[in-house]
Amino acid sequence: MKFTLNIIIVIITMSAFLQINAQDFEISPVDLKFDAEPGQSQSKSITITNHSNKNSTFVVSIADFAVDKYGRKIAVEQSSTDHSLANWLSINPVFLTISPNETRQVIVSVQAPVEDYSSRWSYIFIKNTVEQTAFNADKNLKSGMNISGQIAVEVYQSPESNKNYKMKIYELSEIVSENDSIRQFTAIADNIGEKITNCKVTLLASNLSNAEETVLQVIRFKSFADTQREIKFTIKSNALKPGKYALAAILDYGIQSNLEGTQMIINVK
Repeated sequence: MKFTLNIIIVIITMSAFLQINAQDFEISPVDLKFDAEPGQSQSKSITITNHSNKNSTFVVSIADFAVDKYGRKIAVEQSSTDHSLANWLSINPVFLTISPNETRQVIVSVQAPVEDYSSRWSYIFIKNTVEQTAFNADKNLKSGMNISGQIAVEVYQSPESNKNYKMKIYELSEIVSENDSIRQFTAIADNIGEKITNCKVTLLASNLSNAEETVLQVIRFKSFADTQREIKFTIKSNALKPGKYALAAILDYGIQSNLEGTQMIINVK
């Protein structure tokens, strides 16, 4: 997968009610999930509420994001990744003014090309602009507008007929820790399919002398097609009784899939 070097870190804040607030405006929902089949189109809406006491103008734009090995989403240049959704998206309107305490909707549409069953994703940025006076306007701002705050909405597209769920987990190993009170391990989860997948990895220890099993940690995350995720486990050094154990990282990525696993032998003194 190709990525641009011009990387912008984007911080997204979610509330318990699937709404986002930035300064004096609110966006809902925090993500859009499309499942348009090849050759079909779908439309969904984003609601913008102006909580300020004056008219606010918003600009709506599209960008892409990449996912690094730690699961962090990093905004990148539009159409710079193999799974970019940007060219399939259309937005109406892209520029709107909202009165105080009023709500407007932005319509987002996806047009899936014929015979393309891939999973794709992008950001939609909602940017609040502030009109500049002749006195304080930046000379470089030809439009007389200054961006004062923005929110990123995640947009996903994957047709229902795409059932290509496939993942692997491997390379379970221990990390040398300077803290004697803990032990740390890592494994790699590799999404080699074509679906965005909700995953659960369980770290399980089996005592080789009596077959007693202990669940040490459970980690949940979202995996994106063609990406690898480094999973880091941390357990207390005294979490297990002394003995020899088979330590396994077991990956569950859906009811339609088989469990995947990787293991190693550890000694507990």
